[in-house]
Amino acid sequence: MKDIIKKVKNNERISIEEGLKLYDLNLLELGELADNIRKKRYGKKSYFNINRHINPTNICKDTCKFCAYSATRKNPNPYAMSLEEIVNIAKKAHLNGAKEVHIVSAHNPDVGLNWYFDSFKLIKKAAPNLHIKALTAAEIHFLATQYNLSYDEVLDKMIESGVDSMPGGGAEIFDEKIRDRICKGKVSSAQWLLIHQKWHQRGRQSNATMLFGHIENRYHRLEHMNRLRELQDKTNGFNAFIPLVYQRENNYLKVEKFLTANEILKTYAIARIFLDNIPHIKAYWATSTINLALIAQEFGCDDLDGTIEKESIQSAAGANSANGMKLEDFVDLIKNSGFIPVERDSLYNELKVY
Repeated sequence: MKDIIKKVKNNERISIEEGLKLYDLNLLELGELADNIRKKRYGKKSYFNINRHINPTNICKDTCKFCAYSATRKNPNPYAMSLEEIVNIAKKAHLNGAKEVHIVSAHNPDVGLNWYFDSFKLIKKAAPNLHIKALTAAEIHFLATQYNLSYDEVLDKMIESGVDSMPGGGAEIFDEKIRDRICKGKVSSAQWLLIHQKWHQRGRQSNATMLFGHIENRYHRLEHMNRLRELQDKTNGFNAFIPLVYQRENNYLKVEKFLTANEILKTYAIARIFLDNIPHIKAYWATSTINLALIAQEFGCDDLDGTIEKESIQSAAGANSANGMKLEDFVDLIKNSGFIPVERDSLYNELKVY
């Protein structure tokens, strides 16, 4: 263990096996290792943005066992917004100060290809300065297969329609045996990585996620991070890594033992240590709770996501994020935790230090 700690302190890259051994460290000792890396990069800054999540439909062709949002599973209220509804939400959010709309949907086979891309075009027309973060790799794979398009064609349509960056959703966990159990038929791990690689090769940036705390184990988490690290070495296109804490309510995944705060914080810390080439580690408060996300700022994380305004996917599974958080409350919580609130744009340019 001493040799691994020495490597971490010397900023040397660690292996999957060494990352696994870090779980055996005392929580506070591990946290200090990650916090030192965070402080060297960002001091006491904690990043967030003023954003609005829009989830335009919950009608889905796929049936992921962990999902409580899809109307094909536990959600009895199917819907698909009209283009006018989507654009009006974006316009209102922009007037309220949002710099980004984060648009993620279910895989709806009924609305048509233009429904997706026309919404982006209309948002850009109505609010040219609003950053559009939209379409996960899972959605891109769905659109490509549903409408007989290549990934390249879908990605080019995204750019033509005004999409600025890609969210990191759909990654779940990269181990294919686990994927077969929790999201069979969805985009594969290799396809997810290929889509992001192609997006990065277009000079665009994206985020990466990992869903943990369900039926995966620690090795699966490290192997997942390793594949992201390998792609980042090639493309340098990932802005942030976002470990998403599995939400337990209203889904068909039979998980008997849930994560402790100790395990969540250790995973955040190891992510900061292991992913030496991804700039930011985000404790997405919608899945971890705001309190744990703030504590995570001392365990290697430097970002909390944003005000959100409204969120449907995680809250359907039990997260307390349905109505977002007021900017004033967000800033006060960060300050009271001993950090400096820094409003950023979607690509981590600093806009305002509070």
